[in-house]
Amino acid sequence: MDFQFSEEQSMLRDTLARYLADHYDFEARRAALQSATGWRPDCWRAFARDLGILGAAFPEHLGGLGGGAVEHMVVMEQLGRHLVLEPYLGTVVLGGGALLHGSPELAAQWLPAIIGGEATVAWAHAEPASRYCRHDVQASATRQGDGYRLSGHKHAVAGAPFASHLLVSARSGGTRRDQRGISLFWIARDTPGVTLREYPTFDGQRAAEVLLDNVPVPASQRIGDEGAALPLIEQLCDHAMAALAAEANGAMARMLADTLDYARQRKQFGVPIGTFQVLQHRMADMYMQLEQSVALTQVAAMQAAAAPQVRAQAACAAKIQAGQAGTFVGQGAVQIHGGMGVTEELAVGHYFKRVTAIDLQFGSAEHHLRRYADLLYPASAAA
Repeated sequence: MDFQFSEEQSMLRDTLARYLADHYDFEARRAALQSATGWRPDCWRAFARDLGILGAAFPEHLGGLGGGAVEHMVVMEQLGRHLVLEPYLGTVVLGGGALLHGSPELAAQWLPAIIGGEATVAWAHAEPASRYCRHDVQASATRQGDGYRLSGHKHAVAGAPFASHLLVSARSGGTRRDQRGISLFWIARDTPGVTLREYPTFDGQRAAEVLLDNVPVPASQRIGDEGAALPLIEQLCDHAMAALAAEANGAMARMLADTLDYARQRKQFGVPIGTFQVLQHRMADMYMQLEQSVALTQVAAMQAAAAPQVRAQAACAAKIQAGQAGTFVGQGAVQIHGGMGVTEELAVGHYFKRVTAIDLQFGSAEHHLRRYADLLYPASAAA
């Protein structure tokens, strides 16, 4: 496969890499983790106003730079290299993507605020009993006058503690696992009836349980047609999977680089451990796993606008490989570093935690192996 970045995409990558190298080292991230906010709003503003990366994937007529899924891949890989805490996935990939593909009116109103760093978004779709089933929705959207009343419980909503808006799925018709009857809503976090139970996640992120108690939502804040949101949800989830695979690639690249540096410096029996053939083989295997993940992520980004089945297969393949490679590279990095590889003071353990969390987001590698088979052989899935 011959994949080449355009000049603009290379500039985007290099500009973001320089900024993060100067402003987002490991100690700065640890300080943000321990702060009351749990992230760095100053960096988010810089992403918007100084670097322009929040608009890289959006059309020019809405204030963006005219890119797409490849730009998401470029940005997410750099964010993964530096374990960036800011909510690019929820705000730009999912929130902005939902507005762009689902509601021209809301897109015209809110995309400029997303691009300008003024609005942050959390994806509130999963529920406690839904596991990875995208059409298992029990939260209800009941018609009342010219709007809706939403009630339900959304589970493990990443980035919700610092979101200004929530992107909420709710059932406006049908029963629990019906594929029709699901609607998507754009809701301000401070809307009456919205309650968050916030908590830290094991990889250093922040999340919340979102409780909806008779939340009033005007019909104008519904994204797309009533009861027909599942195709858009599927599309957004596939885009998110490709973006997460790119983030995992960045994290794996950093783990591999740190492991190579350590193997060159650490000595046993008077020689660097990097001269031991068994460790050379292990690090070569780590590199190959990463390269396979990068290649499949590039395919997923290029197929983001393809037909649904083609897009889904590419996203599944990227997510599977990113999950398996993240485990292999992370375990190798920790093993070669020894016991210090899992300490809080060393970056490698934090990167391993993040790629482990990425594997669980939007479906694990095992889940998507089954999904990939079902996409290839739909008759066996129905059986």
